[in-house]
Amino acid sequence: MGYTHPHTLGDTAAMTFEQLRIFVAVAERQHVTRAAEALNLSQSAVSHAIGALEARYHTKLFDRVGRRIELTEPGRAFLPEARSILAQTEHAEFVLSEFGMLERGTLRVKASQTIASYWLPRYFANFRRQYPRIDVHLSIGNTAQVADAVETGEAELGFVEGVVDIAHFQSIPVARDQLVVVVAPEHPWAEGRRITPKHLSKSDWALRESGSGTRSAFEHALAQLGVDLASLPIAMELPSNEAVRAAVEAGLGATAISATVAAPSLEVGLLHHVRFSLPEREFHVLRHKERYRSKIGEAFLELMPSLAEPRRQHK
Repeated sequence: MGYTHPHTLGDTAAMTFEQLRIFVAVAERQHVTRAAEALNLSQSAVSHAIGALEARYHTKLFDRVGRRIELTEPGRAFLPEARSILAQTEHAEFVLSEFGMLERGTLRVKASQTIASYWLPRYFANFRRQYPRIDVHLSIGNTAQVADAVETGEAELGFVEGVVDIAHFQSIPVARDQLVVVVAPEHPWAEGRRITPKHLSKSDWALRESGSGTRSAFEHALAQLGVDLASLPIAMELPSNEAVRAAVEAGLGATAISATVAAPSLEVGLLHHVRFSLPEREFHVLRHKERYRSKIGEAFLELMPSLAEPRRQHK
């Protein structure tokens, strides 16, 4: 059987990918039936597709020669273009499938300094081992800056110290961290006696800047104890954990920092742990409820034990 003559068709719809696929198959085989078999379509469907193309562009693409069909001059000119479009489409499908299979893409994260420097690296290393073709972009900011990055879409995942109460954010706890008060060995509080809230104003303090998660957590803990942070003599505000730690090691009063940050200096005796109890704080991951959640982001969160098990239970 041949193909339907274009003038018998009323189909003038725009060219489709399926029509291109059928045209190329027929052109390469110069046979409608064989093309239909190769495409797993009926012969009538193949004939209709070719006829629709010819009717839409008022151009004959094939001539019947005996029991065969041959490309006309317009058909020969059209064939390489159709092949090119099909190849580009195939490549586009491959690109999307790579994203779906985690073979390509970028994970964009913004985190507070403590989390970015001391908690996230182990997860980034594990993620890299499992998904070596995924790029990871990490930027650092305070809590407000992290929230803004998630709000604008600059980052898919934001990690902060504490809760961010924004209606269209999902804030999920991922870990717990202990704040500790530390001083240099020469400081009076290094002697080991227990410190009470009334003693806190008796020392100078070196603290992180306003807006940082560490500063906010310390301020909240003091408020729970009935202490106003403004009552403490703050000798210096510094923009990094390392700068605060170095200042206190040099004798510039006391500070409250993450136990993880203080650990190296505590181990070698450059700092002493003050006997003053502060509550644990939570690390949270922020996600925008209304933005697209990539498989890359989901895969990264699956690496975190506190999130992986609940996610598996819901699958």
